[in-house]
Amino acid sequence: MMLKKLFYCIITILLLCCVISCSNSHQLSNKEKEYLRNRDTIKVAVFPYYPPYQFINEQSKMDGIFISFLELIENKINYKFKKVYYSDWEKVLNDAKNKKIDIILEIQQTKDKEEYLVFYPPLFESKHTIVQKKDQEPIQNLKNFGTKKLILPYQYSITEIIHTKYPNLSIGYAKDELECLEKVNNGEYDAYVGPKAVIKYLISKNNLQNVAISSELDFSYSPGLAVIKDDKVLQSIINKSIHNISQNEKKLIIDNWLFNVITPFYEKMGFWIIITTSIVFILIVIVSINRFLKYKIKQKTRQLRIAKEKAEESDRLKTVFIQNISHEIRTPMNGIIGFSELLNKENLTIEEQKEYAKIISSNGKDLINSIDNILEIAKLQTEKITIKPEEIDLDALFESIYKKYYLKAKEKNVQFLIENKLNQNIDVVLIDKSKLFKILLHLIDNSIKFTNEGSILIRYGVENNEIIIDIQDTGIGIKKKDKETIFNIFTQSEKEISKNLGGLGLGLSIAKKNADLLGGNIKFETIENQGTVFTLTLPYIPAKKGNIETTNTYKSFHEKPEKHIILIAEDGDVNFLFLKTILTKMPEFNFVIHRAENGKKAVDICLGNQQIDLVLMDIKMPIMDGYEATKKIKQIRPKLPVIAQTAYSTDEDIQKAIEAGCDDFISKPIDRNLLKPLLSRYIFKTT
Repeated sequence: MMLKKLFYCIITILLLCCVISCSNSHQLSNKEKEYLRNRDTIKVAVFPYYPPYQFINEQSKMDGIFISFLELIENKINYKFKKVYYSDWEKVLNDAKNKKIDIILEIQQTKDKEEYLVFYPPLFESKHTIVQKKDQEPIQNLKNFGTKKLILPYQYSITEIIHTKYPNLSIGYAKDELECLEKVNNGEYDAYVGPKAVIKYLISKNNLQNVAISSELDFSYSPGLAVIKDDKVLQSIINKSIHNISQNEKKLIIDNWLFNVITPFYEKMGFWIIITTSIVFILIVIVSINRFLKYKIKQKTRQLRIAKEKAEESDRLKTVFIQNISHEIRTPMNGIIGFSELLNKENLTIEEQKEYAKIISSNGKDLINSIDNILEIAKLQTEKITIKPEEIDLDALFESIYKKYYLKAKEKNVQFLIENKLNQNIDVVLIDKSKLFKILLHLIDNSIKFTNEGSILIRYGVENNEIIIDIQDTGIGIKKKDKETIFNIFTQSEKEISKNLGGLGLGLSIAKKNADLLGGNIKFETIENQGTVFTLTLPYIPAKKGNIETTNTYKSFHEKPEKHIILIAEDGDVNFLFLKTILTKMPEFNFVIHRAENGKKAVDICLGNQQIDLVLMDIKMPIMDGYEATKKIKQIRPKLPVIAQTAYSTDEDIQKAIEAGCDDFISKPIDRNLLKPLLSRYIFKTT
């Protein structure tokens, strides 16, 4: 018991000491009192043009929040400051720098001013607002200011803040807030930014009827006192006097000028009614939340179970998909290897050789198609795809599609028809051709795969500023249970049939993702065992007809072709032999072929042989790759055509090759039908 009393006694003494210490810390020292006695004048800069903060009232006397605040400080330290009146804010700051004044009554702290002033806590905060003419569309943020003109008071803190934060704004300057508001009011400027209280006062007092506050900004006007940096004693005196001003005294000043005097909220009956109601409401909410949480736990448990089942199904589908990849790659490889071995046997007829070669070529194309689909879906999954619109002729596009699929459909005894529903003035559009082509190929491949009799009809036209393409078949249709999943990756409609017909089940997924990238959509209608109609809808962006290049790059081949020297930069023996073979089998050309096994050798050959007409450049080579070799060759012979030939065939790879200096690009495996016009374009260009 005695120890308890002793403990309380010690605590009380410590608290008293703390209070006395704190109280004494805010009392002026003898040195500070002596300082005030010896100073006849302590100059305070007053800027009486900023109502309601400081201004000259109707009785021609100084008035305002900061004048009342200054008088309160004078009472605390029993000293009368000398007020120095200014009409130019720039002169206030210059005199402070030159120590012609001691205190600035109202100023907002900024980094630049900290070099010559010591700032004290702000007396209050007032939100900055944007002021515009009433008939203008409100500006919500200075980021969206655009090319409009803003006016601000010269060398005010807000001017410094806005100039730092938004350096690109077009800013004009005026002497003070009133001049700024007047210039916005008469239409010289689009907007002004200033403290809300000042703006409301000036608009009302000066009858500025054309302007109004349009929005509030994130930063505020937070003014307080500042003392010149070199006078440490005066800084201490002001600091103590401000600490001796109670919150009540500050509140009385602010309430008197900025707001109506109000009764404290805790003394109002309404406050206690709200508190009681809130407590009851909180209890009800707690009970409700408890019940809701129980419900959510059950719901989440059910969702987790469903998610687990979906994850297991996804894993199963991925496993099946990987197994299917193995099947889809091994099957054509089996044909390629098997029939390649058969070609080596003796006593084969010419017809058998042609048939085996045809099978090898077909299986090679199937293998490339499967690999391309896998790479395409992987690229689409990254969502780092760029759209490259170009002008295309829809009629020419569908003519090429007809040529591509007519014989394929005929082999299955299926009619392949294309119906043009375009108006006469519409045929050339602006769109990413490669992505549109991919979408159509996958949709048509799907229709041909699942149609064994009847017809496939493609209709294309433009309605309501949209390109609409219908692909209608009389195939097996889509089962009801598969309708929601046919565009999903790793999923095939009619799985059992798909096993018989082959495929990875990626075609429709690739088509759907490419359609989404182009801002379009794919939908379908289907009747089981009767057929399906896929409808592709894309934004219609017209292009001027006639801009598409249709000039023939081929030269007449009636006369004997000239000799042209080609350098093949290729480290792979098989690839070189293949390229050399198809080049020597082109009757339109007479090529002399050189080989470089790496990039460095290609550069050396080009340096030593000025007769080379064209370079076929592999990208991935030892010692020096194709990118570096092309850069060096272009430095030696800038006009020598260099065509990249590589298995790297993404848009990024093509762009990288072009940036290295390549004039064109062809992907492996090389199609002689694509290589021939490419060679013609550059060979005949150099002759």
